[in-house]
Amino acid sequence: MTATSVIGLQWGDEAKGKIVDLLTAEHDVVVRYLGGNNAGHTVIFDGETYKLSLLPAGILHSHVVSVIATGVVINPKAFLTELAGIVERRGEVPPERLQISDRAHVIFPYHTAEEAAFEKARGGDAIGTTMRGIGTCYRDKAGRTHAIRMGDLTHPDRLRRRLEEVVPQKNRAIASLDDEFTPFSVDEIFEEYCGYADQLRPYVTDTTAFLHRSINEGRRLLFEGAQGCLLDIDHGTFPYVTSSNSSGCGIHSGSGVSERVINRMIGIVKAYTTRVGGGPFPTELDNEIGQHIREVGREYGTVTGRPRRCGWFDAVATGYGARLSGVDCIAVMLVDVLDGLDEIQVCEAYDFNGVRTTDFPSHVEDLAQMKPIYRTLPGWKTDITGIRKRADLPENAMRYVDTISELVGYPVEIISVGPDRAQTILD
Repeated sequence: MTATSVIGLQWGDEAKGKIVDLLTAEHDVVVRYLGGNNAGHTVIFDGETYKLSLLPAGILHSHVVSVIATGVVINPKAFLTELAGIVERRGEVPPERLQISDRAHVIFPYHTAEEAAFEKARGGDAIGTTMRGIGTCYRDKAGRTHAIRMGDLTHPDRLRRRLEEVVPQKNRAIASLDDEFTPFSVDEIFEEYCGYADQLRPYVTDTTAFLHRSINEGRRLLFEGAQGCLLDIDHGTFPYVTSSNSSGCGIHSGSGVSERVINRMIGIVKAYTTRVGGGPFPTELDNEIGQHIREVGREYGTVTGRPRRCGWFDAVATGYGARLSGVDCIAVMLVDVLDGLDEIQVCEAYDFNGVRTTDFPSHVEDLAQMKPIYRTLPGWKTDITGIRKRADLPENAMRYVDTISELVGYPVEIISVGPDRAQTILD
């Protein structure tokens, strides 16, 4: 059996969707196992651009079963809107091609209101969330008493009981944070979500049992990561992280499948570094070069449209992400974005109060004190978007890729030189 995982090793947005799309043809099942509609992939398929948020990239392939597993939190309205867009462009998606875990947790309107209230209360210390209720839904999941799962959603009597308990408590909690808050109505939420449930019911099932059967039947599984290792709730730059395990550590808990079945872990990195929201960023370029990378790389959020913070490649942070997820190899994406630069810098270590280190710190207060130690490399000043073989890359471009491999500590097996699936060097 072949099982592959695609994991982002930085702060997300590493162009994982392109690699998932490329690998999907070799697999039978594609699994999204964490996050919600705060993450997204941009995929170019059959010459068309698709912006996916909750749906796995496998949804574009008719032979593949796409699974939204237990670790995902689902906004039903966002999901149905996204699915309708796929149906309009590519035809119907029958339940045998798309499965949603009955254990996945549901995002309600009070989650987004609660999140907005928390962020507003923090003022200048706001985390910088996408305001989609992801974190507050995960908070309820961990707290249990306010949690509502897909299995509850598809049973009206059960849903009604849960809402009658949860909504009044949510109203009181949010009102204590926001004087202008308008309380939610149990009846209105119930009617709205029953409508969603009628459309979702054919897709909701025990995906863990399905994945276990798939393994026993020898099906090839592809696990599609969302966001990146440095946003992992336990191992990332806390508290400026997401609310789930976005490193390879989250595969088992998010899908119900043992990591033992995975025989290939591919780490995805950008040829530079970006992040969205707050938190320290040692190699950030708040200057003309950073803006150049942002514009050439179109570094604006797939889901939110927010401009991403841009900086040089950070081998300390990326190497930590690679070790954390236990990758076998690396795919370096968006190398072509650097085509026009005279010089390129790579952070090979940090200076922490005069001491050189390659350890990634566990606290953001320490990360904020880290000064990058750079290795300067010459640019290649050549358009590489038409190159399809590693041997044809300019010498300086290959030197740059080899430097990333050396500093991160894993071989580079895939090089991306453009957004189209054909613009990928695999040899």
